[in-house]
Amino acid sequence: MTPLPLPPVPAPYQLPFHYGALHQIGVDFLVDPEPVRDLLAKRHPALSAAEFDGRAVVSLNYQLYFAQYAFGGGVTQEIEFNIIAHPTAEAHRLPHLSYEEYAHGVDQTRLLGIARVHVLCDNPLAIDAGRRLFAEPKRPGWFETTMPSPNGPAGDAWTVRCRKASAAADGSDSVVRHDEDVFTLTADLTGLGSVPANNAPVTGYGTDAEGRALAGPMNLYQPYRHHALDPVADADRIRLTVHDGTSELGQDLSALVGPARAAGAWTFQSPPVAAHNRPYYLPGPR
Repeated sequence: MTPLPLPPVPAPYQLPFHYGALHQIGVDFLVDPEPVRDLLAKRHPALSAAEFDGRAVVSLNYQLYFAQYAFGGGVTQEIEFNIIAHPTAEAHRLPHLSYEEYAHGVDQTRLLGIARVHVLCDNPLAIDAGRRLFAEPKRPGWFETTMPSPNGPAGDAWTVRCRKASAAADGSDSVVRHDEDVFTLTADLTGLGSVPANNAPVTGYGTDAEGRALAGPMNLYQPYRHHALDPVADADRIRLTVHDGTSELGQDLSALVGPARAAGAWTFQSPPVAAHNRPYYLPGPR
């Protein structure tokens, strides 16, 4: 076979892209594979949906991350609607796995990756980079969130409220926020056990405008925390509410996930690198 060229890296970007900090929650839903196959065939024809004991996986992945550039810093929020998939031509290389084995990183081929179907993001630079570098179906959105934090109340509860946004009509480099909600994801993991899971590198799949399939690995320098969810005992821990059933994303969430209960949640939070401590008084006049 003739070796393939590498995809171009358009200016002003350079790779790899380095994250200064990353805070992330993902939720996996085991669902009927037939509509998943249909959607994947439309969006990523070179890929096939992974199946675990006859079920496919739809995954919602929220990220809050910081990046440092030569001109300063930037903070980005985004959420991905993904299907766990693999290249159809490489199916013979895949081991037979249960969902639990996949979630804990047993697949060392890393062919089981995330096929991005929808990505909403609040940073125009990240939207452009995701589209041009990784063929991500990325468009504007914005978020109101609560999450575990060393600077906040104790507990392990997450709420991600995804809201509509659009590109600025004047062509400026900004995202225009709208009041309408798209969907809300809540996860209360308080008191739920977790185990470290080494899933890196995470293979992200995209399909560019010419129909060429791309695979881009993402390294993480500490394990995820995987939280197994019992479909009965933990049924109320995860809630997905679709507010806009007319949007393409809302329709896909309703059709593919619907009332399905989450099978697992996974989190990643960068550790603090410094702490500004409580001050103390010096002796002297009051």
